[in-house]
Amino acid sequence: MATRDNVYSSVIFWLKIALPLLALVILSTLFLFSRRIDTEASLPYAEVDIDTLARDQRLTAPEYTAVTTDGAALSVSADIARPSQGEGSASAEQLVAAYETRDGLRIDLTAAAGELDRAAGRLLLSGGVVIVTSEGYRMITAGLDGALDRTELVSDGEVEADAPFGRIEAGGMEISHSDAGMPGYDLVFNKGVKLIYEPVN
Repeated sequence: MATRDNVYSSVIFWLKIALPLLALVILSTLFLFSRRIDTEASLPYAEVDIDTLARDQRLTAPEYTAVTTDGAALSVSADIARPSQGEGSASAEQLVAAYETRDGLRIDLTAAAGELDRAAGRLLLSGGVVIVTSEGYRMITAGLDGALDRTELVSDGEVEADAPFGRIEAGGMEISHSDAGMPGYDLVFNKGVKLIYEPVN
């Protein structure tokens, strides 16, 4: 029994010496054969012109939402927006807007460019504007002046429209909610109107 205890004690004694030495050998081997790091190699970085970013302030995919006084939900979004000179105004590229009224009418607008002026309460679209309504009208005009606080859209120049009953060409167009006490919205073509009637067969 005593011999067995002596052997066990001897093994433990030598293991206490051998294991730390083995650990030192492994660590030194790691350092000896580790790959040399090239400290002179340049670190990868993004090529960003800080001065250009500071001058060209912009927002990517901005969104604006509001509710007009006649209860229509207004939403405006764009690919890029930049602050304009006026307070609370911004210019935008590839602009998309929509008026959705309580009566179920929806007016979708798309334009190449535009400006949202919250101080004046106006949405100015330019660069070719496409207007599509849920009533089946599709209109194209060069520019459009819209209100942010109410459903009011006025074309800036001539309008070409495809209607459920034919084709319309006019010098101007307006969409508005004329009577707050009455449901419905008015779509008015003016300044010389040409109608090509196409009856449904």
